[in-house]
Amino acid sequence: MTVLGVGFHSGAGAASLHDALRAACAALPAPPVLRAVATAQDKMDSAALAQFAAELRLPLVGVPLPLLAAQPATPSAFAPARYGGRSLAEAAALAAAGPGARLLATRAVSSDRQATAALAAARPHPTDPCEP
Repeated sequence: MTVLGVGFHSGAGAASLHDALRAACAALPAPPVLRAVATAQDKMDSAALAQFAAELRLPLVGVPLPLLAAQPATPSAFAPARYGGRSLAEAAALAAAGPGARLLATRAVSSDRQATAALAAARPHPTDPCEP
């Protein structure tokens, strides 16, 4: 399972979020199969976020602030203290993907610098026959 984590400024539109997603996917060898879009719980009322998730036909996951701060995301001078001073996109993706999740690449920034996106893969289930 791959989760898209996003961070964005209050004035960002859905186009900025799509641009950040494209930039994140460009760092991968193949397009991921996304299962959800995650961000901080306090950003869940954003109209741009709702539009973005609807256009992708993905559910939204609001991550509680304490859980965001506990993630091993990249430090960011731009991230507010309430997010632990770390990349919101990375932290949200890791938290929503679950324990043992890993980032597929570091966060990507939209060309207008209004949004970030990061992709995290969940740890495979121990009974997954495809895993060694």
